[in-house]
Amino acid sequence: MAEIGEVRPQAPQVNAVAVGDVADALKKGVSDFLRAPTFGLFFGGIYTAGGLAVLYFLYRLEMPWLILPIAIGFPLIGPFVAVGLYETSRRLEAGLPLTWKGILAHVFHQRERELSWMAFVVLFVFWIWLYQVRLLTAIFLGFKSMSTIASFLHVVTASAEGMAYLVVGTIVGGLLALVLFSTTVIAIPLLMEREYDFVTAIITSVKTVMHNPVPMIAFGVVVAVLAIVALAPAFLGLLVVLPVLGHATWHLYRKAIA
Repeated sequence: MAEIGEVRPQAPQVNAVAVGDVADALKKGVSDFLRAPTFGLFFGGIYTAGGLAVLYFLYRLEMPWLILPIAIGFPLIGPFVAVGLYETSRRLEAGLPLTWKGILAHVFHQRERELSWMAFVVLFVFWIWLYQVRLLTAIFLGFKSMSTIASFLHVVTASAEGMAYLVVGTIVGGLLALVLFSTTVIAIPLLMEREYDFVTAIITSVKTVMHNPVPMIAFGVVVAVLAIVALAPAFLGLLVVLPVLGHATWHLYRKAIA
């Protein structure tokens, strides 16, 4: 909270972003990963380990059918996990040394800043995703037997209820993903770099998407497609995909905010 008499910084100015800027950000994301692969693999490894832990506990809880819905929703928390990658790209861009102590200290320092509030936003949307999966499953597939992943896939692809479940679930999930993408894509790197309150950061992020709908949504689609493809080999593809997308997000943020 601001002290009495403190002058709040003006809201960031949003720049125009073109599709070419998105392509350039993705190229720079690949470049940053190749320049600092150890850091990329480290942060990507943390995310991948989290996904594997989810798979393990679902099997232990005898709920393997939940693996697919949760795996698809798991990338929703990616932007928050990528904070260390944003800091790596910032240091590469500024010509600063890449040290474990410096980068990890900066990441842990975010607990004392406004960025920590974004964790609640991200986790809240992820919780809504899990809740709506359970709700739609109960509504459309409540009396179906789904003890394995194979039986779940059979139910959702070979019955009218299953197809309705897929259609409604895709629409609802797409809307949730759009909301989370719009509120975090610019907000998280902005809060990591500058001193703003998280509400201003969220408004700025949404404003950026609204002012540049085609390139920003195109970037969101690229992120979603690559993340889903990366999930296929037991989350292992995220070792590379997450770092590249994290670095690319930083460069897109730098283009979008003056």
